[in-house]
Amino acid sequence: MAQLDRITQQPEVMGGKACIRGMRVTVGTVVGQIGAGRSVDDILADYPYLEREDVMQALRYAAWRAEEREIQIASA
Repeated sequence: MAQLDRITQQPEVMGGKACIRGMRVTVGTVVGQIGAGRSVDDILADYPYLEREDVMQALRYAAWRAEEREIQIASA
């Protein structure tokens, strides 16, 4: 998928989890930071080797995976 060319999965890197450009930064880490209220600029400051497009692709990847199957969410 060309639009997600920065997302990699390699068995020897982070146990095969989706990562950013083969680095040991998982999509889950980036998306979790956004979910915790951090801004893209905050993430880029914390991870200076990441680029804005890395974060955007992580979000697109997470959205694509969320649409992949239905998940039951318990109502509060």
